[in-house]
Amino acid sequence: MDEKEAKHVVVTGGGSGVGAAIAQELAVAGYRVTVMGRRLEALEQVTAGHSNIRAVVCDVASSVSVHEAFEKARDEFGPVAITIANAGTADGYPFSKMTADQWQHSIDVNLSGVFHCYKASLEDMTKAGWGRLIAIASTAGLKGYAYVSHYTAAKHGVVGLTKSLALECARTGVTVNAICPGFTETPMLERSIENIQAKTGMDREAARAALSQSNPMGRFIQPAEIVQTIKWLIGPNSQSITGQAISVSGGEV
Repeated sequence: MDEKEAKHVVVTGGGSGVGAAIAQELAVAGYRVTVMGRRLEALEQVTAGHSNIRAVVCDVASSVSVHEAFEKARDEFGPVAITIANAGTADGYPFSKMTADQWQHSIDVNLSGVFHCYKASLEDMTKAGWGRLIAIASTAGLKGYAYVSHYTAAKHGVVGLTKSLALECARTGVTVNAICPGFTETPMLERSIENIQAKTGMDREAARAALSQSNPMGRFIQPAEIVQTIKWLIGPNSQSITGQAISVSGGEV
C-alpha cells in the first residue's frame, strides 16, 4: 500500500471553496479523504468522480456532531492521520451594532470548531506516533480588521491554540500549524464583495479592487496556493515545522 493511501485525511468546511479544493487535490494525490460540512448535496458534488473521498455531514460548532462525524469517518477509512480544520464563517458588523449571538456564533464556528475537531482526532495521532493538525486561519489571526472584530478574535484564538498545542505535542510525532491566507478567491469572498456593493453602492469591480488593495501584490490568493502549503506540511521532511502561523498573503503580514 502506498504511504499516502494509508493516511486518512479529514477536511472540514469541504462543501465549496478552499475546503473542496483541499479534499479533491489530496484525493488525487492518493490520500483517503473524509470531507465534512453541513450540506450533503454540496459535499456529494465534491466527492463525485473520486473513489477515495467520502462525505459526512457535520456541524463543527457542535461537539456532539463532530464526535459522531469522526466516528463515521473512522468506520469508513480508519484512524485519522491528518485533520484540516477549514470550516469557517465571516460576516461583517460594526462592533457597536454586533449582537452577543453574532459574536458567539463566530467563536463557536471559527474557534471552538477547531477545538472540537482536534479533540476528536488527536488521540488517533498520538497512538500512531504521527499526525498533522492544520487549521485554516486567516491574516485576521495575525492583525486587526475593522468590522470583523468577532472573526478576528476567533482567528487570533486559533493561532494561540496552534502555538500552545504544538508545544504539548512536540514529542509525540504530531505537528500543529495554522495557515493564514489573505482574501482568497472563494464563494466567501464573493459574499464579501456583495456586502461591500450593498453598503457602498460600488460596482463589482470597484468592490473587488477595494479588497485586493490589502494584498501588496494587488491580487487575491488562489485556493491552490493554500493546498500547496498543506502538501508541504503533510509531506516528507516537514516534521520540524510546528506551532507556526504561516501567512499566505502576498506580503500583507
